[in-house]
Amino acid sequence: MVSCANPDSMVEETHNPLLDNGPMNGNSRHGEAKDEWNGVAEWKIRANPAAVNSKNPIRDVMESLPPVVARNGKLEISLAQGDPCAFGHLLPPDGAIEALLNTAESSMFNGYAHSAGLLESRRLVIAKYHSINSKLAADDVYITVGCSQAIQLCIEALACPGSNILLPRPGFPIYETFSSYYGLQCRHYDLLPDHDWEIDLEQLESLVDCNTVAMIICNPGNPCGAVYSHEHLSQIAGLAERLTVPIIADEIYAHMVFGTRKFVPMATFSWKVPILVAGGISKRWLVPGWRLGWIILHDPRGILKRGRVVEALTRLVQMTIGTCTLVQAVVPDLLLHTSSDFHQKTLLTLKLGAELCFERVKRIRGLSCPSAPEGAMYMMVKIDFLDFVELKNDLEFAAVLRCEELVTVLPGTAFGLKNWIRIVFVAPLSHLKEAWDRIEIFCQRHVRRKP
Repeated sequence: MVSCANPDSMVEETHNPLLDNGPMNGNSRHGEAKDEWNGVAEWKIRANPAAVNSKNPIRDVMESLPPVVARNGKLEISLAQGDPCAFGHLLPPDGAIEALLNTAESSMFNGYAHSAGLLESRRLVIAKYHSINSKLAADDVYITVGCSQAIQLCIEALACPGSNILLPRPGFPIYETFSSYYGLQCRHYDLLPDHDWEIDLEQLESLVDCNTVAMIICNPGNPCGAVYSHEHLSQIAGLAERLTVPIIADEIYAHMVFGTRKFVPMATFSWKVPILVAGGISKRWLVPGWRLGWIILHDPRGILKRGRVVEALTRLVQMTIGTCTLVQAVVPDLLLHTSSDFHQKTLLTLKLGAELCFERVKRIRGLSCPSAPEGAMYMMVKIDFLDFVELKNDLEFAAVLRCEELVTVLPGTAFGLKNWIRIVFVAPLSHLKEAWDRIEIFCQRHVRRKP
């Protein structure tokens, strides 16, 4: 084994006499620059700057955290990552694992599928999950490697040079990660915390110009847990129609609502504006590791087709080959045979968790939440730093909380909103209660003493 601490030994062991005409004499066969290792030609390897500069703030934070050591009987409680399977209390639908095993044992799905996905799976996605448009066909669906890839492909298909895209703030940071990677200028529109996190439509309109290729709408929302009303979605669609800007609708949390509002698909308004819907099985069916999502094109006026966006998506999925055929083959079973009781159990877990967190926030000086979440599995909590003079910002708040109380939360900065934190309330109630007990103790310890 070559030791990196000894560059001379590396040169000696990796020297290939076929690359020169004799002993090393400082002259490069190809006239390349010499490095300091005995005149060996320097490798002309350079990383793609776009890849090096790409960041996923959530992954950056989660994967860079040092391990915490249990102490005084405390174990770490993470309210940071949106993984409904992390605590083991929520499991996939009955029969899902068996269906996957049976599919594997059948040996019928070991090869490649159509680049857009298995035909039967695409048909079922239309028939059982997005039947808002009866004219849709299997060709309007692309199966992807999770909802994240669905979003990525939608952005990539629209990313013309010199263009810009409208993104929510706060918003899921992967939107900006993909957009920046493909050279799009990111323009952020604000969600209004005191108006149930609705979009500031006036501000959004001011951001649009002739180079705006799309706006991304997340409903139900990450990181706010908001569920938009029919009226607000209609206003968004009307504005998009007037501005001639297509919508990428991130609906990975579709139907995961437990408040007073019902989920309204963005495609309800596709007669106004073309909609590219990104969805998947990760969250509603509690299998994020299965990595299966989809894109559904709602384009009754043929606008995307005339703009060759459909052709672009087809080319892109042909390049990536497609997601796991075994999981694709299980999709019909998930969509057809999952009981309503399964979904209701999940929604009850989310509802109870959201209610507990919202009530606990109201008890803690220095923290506030403008409205109770009604969907997804997240809520945003505001930190009033006039009450925490020892702590400077949300990054420090999250870091010190984790260090002192072994509770992990994500700083709002990761979502574009400073001095807030995001809480995931999908954990078991016992974990949530313990976590909030610790957060309350932490805040009492650091809150500014009243005169």
